[in-house]
Amino acid sequence: MRLTPGALFGRRPLTGAVPSQVKLAPGGGVASFLRPAADDRNRLQLWLASTADGDPAPPWRLLDGSESSGEDGAAETDEAKAERERRRLFARGVSAYAWHPQGNAIFFPADGGVFAAQTPHPFTASAEAAVRRLTPAASQQSGLCMSPAGTFLSFVRDGDLYCLRVSDGVETRLTHDAGGTVTNGLAEFIAQEEMHRFEGHWWAPDERSVAFARVDVAPIAETRRYEIRAAGIDVVTQRYPFAGTANAEVRLGLHDIASGTVRWLDWALAGDDYLARVAFAPDGALFVAAQSRDQRRLALRRYHCGRWQDVLAEESPTWVNLHDNLTFLADGRLLWTSERSGHAQLYVVRQDGGDMRVAAGNLGRVNRVLGATNETAWVTGWQRDPTTQHLFRIDLRRAVGYPITTGDAWHDGAVDATGGVGAVVRSDAESPGTLQIVDLHGDRTRRTVLSGNVADAAHPYFSYRACHAPSTFGQLGEGGDALHYRLTLPQPFVPGDRYPVIVHVYGGPGVQRVRRDFPPLALQLFAQAGYGVFELDNRGGANRSKAFEDVLHGRLGDVEVQDQLAGVAFLHTLPWVDAQRIGVFGHSYGGYMALLCLAAGDAFAAGVSVAPVTRWELYDTHYTERYLGTPADNPEGYAASAALPRAGEIRAPLLLMHGMADDNVLFAHSTALMKALQDAGVQFQLMTYPGAKHALQDTSVAIHRYRCILEFLDRALQRGQG
Repeated sequence: MRLTPGALFGRRPLTGAVPSQVKLAPGGGVASFLRPAADDRNRLQLWLASTADGDPAPPWRLLDGSESSGEDGAAETDEAKAERERRRLFARGVSAYAWHPQGNAIFFPADGGVFAAQTPHPFTASAEAAVRRLTPAASQQSGLCMSPAGTFLSFVRDGDLYCLRVSDGVETRLTHDAGGTVTNGLAEFIAQEEMHRFEGHWWAPDERSVAFARVDVAPIAETRRYEIRAAGIDVVTQRYPFAGTANAEVRLGLHDIASGTVRWLDWALAGDDYLARVAFAPDGALFVAAQSRDQRRLALRRYHCGRWQDVLAEESPTWVNLHDNLTFLADGRLLWTSERSGHAQLYVVRQDGGDMRVAAGNLGRVNRVLGATNETAWVTGWQRDPTTQHLFRIDLRRAVGYPITTGDAWHDGAVDATGGVGAVVRSDAESPGTLQIVDLHGDRTRRTVLSGNVADAAHPYFSYRACHAPSTFGQLGEGGDALHYRLTLPQPFVPGDRYPVIVHVYGGPGVQRVRRDFPPLALQLFAQAGYGVFELDNRGGANRSKAFEDVLHGRLGDVEVQDQLAGVAFLHTLPWVDAQRIGVFGHSYGGYMALLCLAAGDAFAAGVSVAPVTRWELYDTHYTERYLGTPADNPEGYAASAALPRAGEIRAPLLLMHGMADDNVLFAHSTALMKALQDAGVQFQLMTYPGAKHALQDTSVAIHRYRCILEFLDRALQRGQG
């Protein structure tokens, strides 16, 4: 059976029960994870499983999002909707949760409320969780956070920060000035979308105080954005921080719970710094990562006993990447990730910034710190092959990393250092994610599967397995500049025949597409429709050296296109590829790349551009200025990076798509492109989606979009028509 858009984006999750948001209860005895309901890919359920070696009890469902609150789905707050879009969370049900520090309850948001589910003790799959709502039924909350000892839950309601004592449900309002342009306790748009900081308040270890961000967007000029829905047009007043313009004002307050007083902290080194990261150390010191507006400096600062101390600073002539790897060891030292050597390495450093040394010199890259003790750290990263990711145990005394997972696969998950166990999601090119329990110390082999996902006869993808197109991996070039690719063969494939190929491109910084995990099933739509699919991670992409990324600085859309054209030249060497029928398809930065690839000559016979950036002055400050600086400082770079001036060079058939309520890559990008194409006399096809945001993930939109793309490509490439 061939895969169709209706099947792929229908209710059943064809990739099966892939675990996500894996966590371990304190002590590591219980693993928790989300996975889609068997009959609804858009409804996440919360599952628990014992990690005890030899425990035969299967995982069991603690919560189903449709049952958790007992309500019919109250309207989300605007803040909650925005955060879901920023996090790319499109499923409903239990989309986030947190363990109580004692491990006897799980807290989660649903329908704008905050709920608690008691976890059974002892752990048995026959018990049921008692669920209770902690916040008033008529209220809407966002930004849920639990205090370190579990005494309080904090959240934001109507822009103000509240805390709730878990034992008796008593609420305390901590701030009182929200309204208009001001919010408290939430991360602003730039922090969420570009810095990937979703926290807006942080508890001190002793629970006596909470630090919070006070955001005032008044410095950002108001603009009018039109959201076109099926039933009408909304004029949205938006304060969007266009490149080169003002950002929101972000203050950092320290609220004393007992007295209710707030101390405002002078956290920035310059007036236009970004509040990049905030964390409390176990001794109560507050750490702030302050990033300069040009992003060439990232300063780690420590606040304790009323004084600031500069711990360390990362500097670069291009930009400094952010990370979430600040980790506090019990002996007072820090773990910190730096690319000062040219590669992302883990360092051990004193809290005053002294005695900074590499934690594991034999690893090629450290991506994420999962846990640590004074002697050992557990991280994800790679040793030699950036298309794989493994779990490593780092001996901090010997400065050596040892692999815990192996194979041509991609691993992620969680660890509990005290329990000595890790919960690892493993995916490879032939199988979706499975959840395994591993021994963190490597003293014995242990691979207990808690949540299997084998494509047997009961698996939802089994019916399509016979038509499944295999993928191969390879690279163009050698050494640090090697370009990795994934090539999916058309199905059915007959040796000696020639086939069209779709170059599926993203191409932008901060993203890696070619990984040895289970490929997105959207690739199978093209392959099973008779197309080869080629993906190439060009220079500028993520998970490589800093030099590999830095080539983009000052100008976008240049070396990325060169590398994609090198990929096309490689395709010409394959005997089964019809060089006259190569198309390109991309979304967001990939949509921008599709336009530039079409304008670069006659390498592509057709292209699909979805939600493209067409003028970088119309995109936001933090992302755009990281690579291009401001329009005033680098006007030549902005002009050279724009897709609009090259619209008239497009000769191949083009399909342009955009959501008409996109608040990330604004619909204005595409309306400007439409005008430029029309002025240049370039014919194109257009499909817009009323009410749709940037991701275009609503079921009906996704099905229609891919049907439209396949029909366009069939006309342009399969039958040779424009």
